[in-house]
Amino acid sequence: MTLAAAGRDAKAGPLKPRDLCSLNQYNLVSAMQTHLDLIRTFYAAFQRRDHATMAACYAPEATFFDPVFRGLAGARIGAMWRMLCERATDLELEVGAITADAERGSAHWEATYTFSATGRRVHNVIEASFRFREGHFQEHTDRFDLYAWARQALGLKGVLLGWSPPVQRAIRAQAARGLDAFIRKRSPDQGGDGEAHGVV
Repeated sequence: MTLAAAGRDAKAGPLKPRDLCSLNQYNLVSAMQTHLDLIRTFYAAFQRRDHATMAACYAPEATFFDPVFRGLAGARIGAMWRMLCERATDLELEVGAITADAERGSAHWEATYTFSATGRRVHNVIEASFRFREGHFQEHTDRFDLYAWARQALGLKGVLLGWSPPVQRAIRAQAARGLDAFIRKRSPDQGGDGEAHGVV
């Protein structure tokens, strides 16, 4: 069956089982390509530090999880990426192993940047996984070694204590406070330059 036949006039009668199989296969391939393009668009924007394009890749009710920013949802995801993009002025990003099908996708990416709070250089290795909905990210999970990150970002404190739950909770709490402050600073009622995808 040709692609043209998939959209033929109803007068031609019902599709045969093998035609339906071909049509379903075509739809799966089309969805896979759409999702591959979405992931590539997201990371290309990240390499440019284009937070607005990154945020536009998410569905309005999307969720995000990583070892530091746990359980972000909706516009807070865009705000987080905006904060990271604006602070990581020397970001170097490498992306590979991008895969996707009709429902899920994944990517391997590595980020090298200066952690602004300490001025220390960090190389973070991340495995990303995605679930899609209507051509956008519905769920996004980044997995990386928080202790390895703490050793680099925090120096001696990270080496000695970065593995411990209290220190890791403190890292998360500090990141959450930083994101809240970033959002408040840029909200329209505080005289900031808030935008639909960037702030709550």
